Amino acid sequence: MKLFLKLGLTLTLIAGLCSVAVAGERLRMSTTTSTENSGLLKVLLPPFEKKYNCTVDVISVGTGKALKLGETGDVDVVLVHARALEDAFVAAGFGVNRRDVMYNDFIIIGPANDPAKVRSAKTAAEAFRLIAAAHAPFISRGDESGTHQKEKELWKAAAMKPAGSWYVESGQGMGEVITMATERRAYTLADRATYNAYRSGKTDLKTVFEGEKGLFNPYGVIAVNPKRFPHVKSDLAMKFINYITGPEGQGVIASFKAHGEPVFFLYGNKGR
Repeated sequence: MKLFLKLGLTLTLIAGLCSVAVAGERLRMSTTTSTENSGLLKVLLPPFEKKYNCTVDVISVGTGKALKLGETGDVDVVLVHARALEDAFVAAGFGVNRRDVMYNDFIIIGPANDPAKVRSAKTAAEAFRLIAAAHAPFISRGDESGTHQKEKELWKAAAMKPAGSWYVESGQGMGEVITMATERRAYTLADRATYNAYRSGKTDLKTVFEGEKGLFNPYGVIAVNPKRFPHVKSDLAMKFINYITGPEGQGVIASFKAHGEPVFFLYGNKGR
């Protein structure tokens, strides 16, 4: 009886060790909510995980929070979209090997009847001034994300500091903000990727301003600096960076669509 018990325990231990070996490494990645909300990660990560027998643990937050996780060494790699913050992250020694990945753009969305007449605006700054003048409801990310950084740039360009009951700082991700704006018949600044993913069944808000050069929205990937945080999985992080910026990952990004439309664009194809 004791022999069978020992044998059983031994087999259980071996099975456990085998399951750990099969599971492979885990790569911790912090990223902006748009890569998650758009559905891109669902198709981008599996080929990488299969190729390198690993699992990517995704923490989807605003860009500011994603970079903070890198600053504390709590992740191995970051995928974000706020170039000024990314450059500061690298300059401060928290990140290395930043590379361009893809881009899309920001748009202003709102109710179809456009009560603030935003469609008449010639610039995004003018669009924001019209929203403020009408005291039309506006939902802000308010979370130091890349989208929030761009929003603050636009209010500055409009020479305004938004305040009042019409202006709501949500502290939420892009998907939640679009949902809030839909419920409150409000305007918001959105990345096109998340908006496209929400257009079918989740929102009836329309694009009321788009196409300005300043609404360009680039994404970058950065490895957390192993010299600062020796525990990070720098080799696996670099494999991921090479994958996402190489032919295989770029091919997945280029072919990814929402409602038949491309969501992200590659730097080698800027003629959209």
